[in-house]
Amino acid sequence: MKLQVTQENLAKALSIVARVATNRGTLPVLANVLIKTTGNRLAISATNLDIAITHHIGSKISEEGSITVPARLLQDFINTLPSGVIDIRLDDYKLRIKSGSYNSSINGISAEDFPVMPAIKQEKPRILPNKQCRESLQQIVVAASNDDARPVLTGVYIHTHEGNLYTVATDSYRLAEKKITTTKDDVSLLVPASAMQDLLRIVSDSDEDVEMYHDDQQVLFKVGEVELVTRLIDGNYPDYRKLIPEKFTSTARLQKQDFLNLTKIASLFARESAGSIVVSVDESDGQVQVQSVASQLGENSSKADAKVTGEGKITLNSRYLLDVLNVLKGNEVEFCFNGKLEPSLIRDPSDKDYKHVIMPLKS
Repeated sequence: MKLQVTQENLAKALSIVARVATNRGTLPVLANVLIKTTGNRLAISATNLDIAITHHIGSKISEEGSITVPARLLQDFINTLPSGVIDIRLDDYKLRIKSGSYNSSINGISAEDFPVMPAIKQEKPRILPNKQCRESLQQIVVAASNDDARPVLTGVYIHTHEGNLYTVATDSYRLAEKKITTTKDDVSLLVPASAMQDLLRIVSDSDEDVEMYHDDQQVLFKVGEVELVTRLIDGNYPDYRKLIPEKFTSTARLQKQDFLNLTKIASLFARESAGSIVVSVDESDGQVQVQSVASQLGENSSKADAKVTGEGKITLNSRYLLDVLNVLKGNEVEFCFNGKLEPSLIRDPSDKDYKHVIMPLKS
């Protein structure tokens, strides 16, 4: 293998791909990236056996070949090189890299030892608009569970309902749903949230729409020159729609920044009580009040003006409330609930496609 590639393109590819490589795997080669020539392009790949990412970059190839080298070392080294052309050649199992006065040699492992993800038969892709896909991932992934005891809840559920394509995530304490686009086809995929976080990074760094291909076991997302393949989670997603309230006895509409500030301040006093805060609304004074008490530190009570209907109070986890307020796009927020024992709904009045439900804490 002998080729030339720009430092900028190689550094960008490694920043996207290398984070998937893992030192915790049973196979040493999983800590490596695969460097392989394909036609007049260079393919950089990494996998942890559940997720695989490949980034193609243009290069001037004199001799074809392939090798795997430690991901962390290669990424850190390439990032420190000055911008410009890098000469790369393979000498047995040593990858020799030259850039100006910099010369290095990195020991590699044969590309034959690198795992191969099963191929997906690429028929006509489902197109996900870049902006809608990016916003959906930003607003949904935060609600997925990290607890492997219930694998189904560690995924993002991509599915169709009444002619619309939705993404959903829940950890059983909160639930987020976002409509992406309309569709005529049926789809039901349970994708690991970790893969969706990687896809979010890729989509955020591109203007290209997302092409989605899938079979019964895995899904492929293609964004420009980047491909992400991940295994699907096996299992049935809960019937979540019945958990989303339709009507409310208490609602408050206020500036998102005001609600965010009230919650941030209250959360400082809620550390002793696992983030527990009390949100109260009262139609008579047109305000939202957020309270928290820490027996050792003190207590806090703050208010903000709002358009309020009804009255009542509910105890919530401040971190969950901060998470949703930080991903809402508009300047206003609508907070709705039915007493202190039922789920609350947080939404952007200008975005009917996104709903976020938070379960109450026992007060």
